[in-house]
Amino acid sequence: MEEGLNVIGTILDKTEDTLHFVGCFCLIVVVVLINADILLRLFFNVPVQFQFELTELYLMPALATLSLSRVFRSGGHLALDFMPEHLPGAFGRFVTKTRLLLPAAFFGAVTYMAGKFAFLAFLHGDVEYGVVNWPLGWAYAVVPVGCGVLVLRLLYDAFVKDAPESTQS
Repeated sequence: MEEGLNVIGTILDKTEDTLHFVGCFCLIVVVVLINADILLRLFFNVPVQFQFELTELYLMPALATLSLSRVFRSGGHLALDFMPEHLPGAFGRFVTKTRLLLPAAFFGAVTYMAGKFAFLAFLHGDVEYGVVNWPLGWAYAVVPVGCGVLVLRLLYDAFVKDAPESTQS
């Protein structure tokens, strides 16, 4: 049983690392496109026409959501601490689980609604008309992916991560 849970944790870690890499790559693409647009406008009076739409529709949502779970796992997230992180006893376990399950419920709702929105965009063939006609389903899909993996991380941490320690007590 414990070995199976370790496999799930490893798969989750690899998924988070991959999504984080994609999110960071999107940030690099944003920087390159914006700077290319600035330099081409300045020196050649030729803008990168698609830069704003690509950045707004695809790259910004990806870099904002795909790294959420990896950043949470590494402890790099912003937090408002008003009590110690670990309290002893049953009350401490309750607080720890609540601190993980409440955001899991919130991000689960975000995942569901964003997934529904992306699904409907795919289903209806929604398009953002601009310099390029951008299919919106792909633009919307990154939010449920990033938030969904965060939900899995929060649930894993709430129910599995500390399970071997609690069975040894």
